[in-house]
Amino acid sequence: MLAWSGALAGRLRPDLRHTYGWKRASILAAFVNALLLLVAMGALAWEALGRLQQPASVEGTTIIAVAAVGIVVNTATALLFMRGRERDLNIRGAFLHMAADALVSAGVVVAGLLVLYLGWHWIDPVASLLIAGVIVWGTWSLFRQSLHLMFDGVPEHVDLREVRALLESLPGVAGVHDLHVWAMGTSEVALTAHLEMPGGPGDDDFLRDATERLHERFEISHVTLQVVRVPFCVPCAA
Repeated sequence: MLAWSGALAGRLRPDLRHTYGWKRASILAAFVNALLLLVAMGALAWEALGRLQQPASVEGTTIIAVAAVGIVVNTATALLFMRGRERDLNIRGAFLHMAADALVSAGVVVAGLLVLYLGWHWIDPVASLLIAGVIVWGTWSLFRQSLHLMFDGVPEHVDLREVRALLESLPGVAGVHDLHVWAMGTSEVALTAHLEMPGGPGDDDFLRDATERLHERFEISHVTLQVVRVPFCVPCAA
């Protein structure tokens, strides 16, 4: 629901108060998804440690039946998000969340079988700790990337030095300053830059070529270029 809510909010049209719309909602959804997973796994690990110190008997048959249903439901839901997980951080968050739930259910089934047939009640908390470790390992990258994008970080697939080199290689460009690249949402990247062109600003063909090259090479879809003969603003560090 977090992923779908973020995606739906990102489709809201811009207005006078939100000129970019609500595209960043997908980044926030991915961050909350990762945070919830980390908190849940922390709680799972804490509970497992307590059960290791004070083992409790569990009903193997009931555990297996409920967990088997969980595997089917969570796996089916994860498959819905599988196609877009590589290109959209929000979708990846939903996929990881559902895949994690399916993995937990699978671990519970294995633990239930061992309890039922071998009487290994200690396997339940041990399985919980192993599952928590695997999910934290897989979720940490999502948490780090979504936090990075929330603070206007350059998306990982964009090399800012290569972007600058591309702009500087354009005909007539003597320098590039105030270059900024950030994620508007989990699937859309924006760029702004000042191009110093002593010979005069380029025409529409020049701007179209620059925009198309940035999109083809870096998947930057929202490009804003300001062309000046002589810089008149105090350049920022970028």
